[in-house]
Amino acid sequence: MSLIQALIDYGLFAAKTLTLLVLLGLFLLVLLRARGAGGGQPADEGHLEVTSLNDRFTDMAAELKRASQPPKAYKRWLKAERKADKARSKADAGERHRVFVLDFHGDILATEVTGLRELVSALLREAEEGDEVLVRLDNAGGAVHEHGLAASQLLRLRSRGIPLTVAVDRVAASGGYLMACVADRIIAAPFAIIGSIGVVAQLPNFHRWLSQHGIDFELHTAGDYKRTLTLFGENTDDGRAKLRDQLEDIHQLFKGFIREYRKDVDVDAVSSGEYWHGEQAKSLGLVDEIVTSDDYLLEATKDRDLYRLRWRSRKHQLARWMEGMQAFVSRLPFQPFAGTTRRGNDGRDASMPLR
Repeated sequence: MSLIQALIDYGLFAAKTLTLLVLLGLFLLVLLRARGAGGGQPADEGHLEVTSLNDRFTDMAAELKRASQPPKAYKRWLKAERKADKARSKADAGERHRVFVLDFHGDILATEVTGLRELVSALLREAEEGDEVLVRLDNAGGAVHEHGLAASQLLRLRSRGIPLTVAVDRVAASGGYLMACVADRIIAAPFAIIGSIGVVAQLPNFHRWLSQHGIDFELHTAGDYKRTLTLFGENTDDGRAKLRDQLEDIHQLFKGFIREYRKDVDVDAVSSGEYWHGEQAKSLGLVDEIVTSDDYLLEATKDRDLYRLRWRSRKHQLARWMEGMQAFVSRLPFQPFAGTTRRGNDGRDASMPLR
């Protein structure tokens, strides 16, 4: 056997092994999430962490001053700062409103929605008139039902009259923008990626390979469209057409959602699946202001108290392993209902990897 043939055989073996591992991982992930949704995992497994961002910013500034000034000058400044801080605290007692800061890092299955539910429930009990919630969103999209649930959690805040701002420093695309659009206000960094208002489904099919190796695959359903396309069976034109109809239905729901919460946006003009950067997105009405979350928060410290909220859950070893598998799968090219497209120079759609 030649070296080239050996390398080809090894590559085919590696590809088959990788495919089986990915499919096994996806199966276990679905099983694990179904177990959690069915009550197999206690809902309160975790705890809330609260960090004062005002104190954090003050501590960092003090550390910089301590390192850059002579010791005596620093001590004088520190003494004066403590005195001034005391006076401010006394003057502002009971008058300063709060900004609650939440971070949401998206993935295909929007796994952080579990913690988001807990944080929103806590905020609904604690937030008072004049308080605000800022969500720092970094999300390139994913499964429709999971991102729809995440958007619904943010809607719980808006429906109770709690001002909601979403800050996009890097990306809010596809399901990420589905979440962002429910906010009272969206801010974005100048080069943040916004949009990708569309739906996509893609998957490999191994039917021809199985047939070549004499492997039969049987799929039995009750209902004409219980399955449209499959990984291992022979796909039909009827199944493909039905899937396209389903995608179009979801796209219409997506567009209607944006019409409801971003009333000044020409939805038909921005729902081609393309994305735009910050300034372009602002001109289209997809965002309201061009500013980073850092500048927004620093400005807010002048007259408000900032608190970062995080939900820390106790994860079992299997859950941690599955999150690692999901992170790997999210980088593969066959991600159902996920992805962002851009218009290429030749006028055709080109896939843009965001992760």
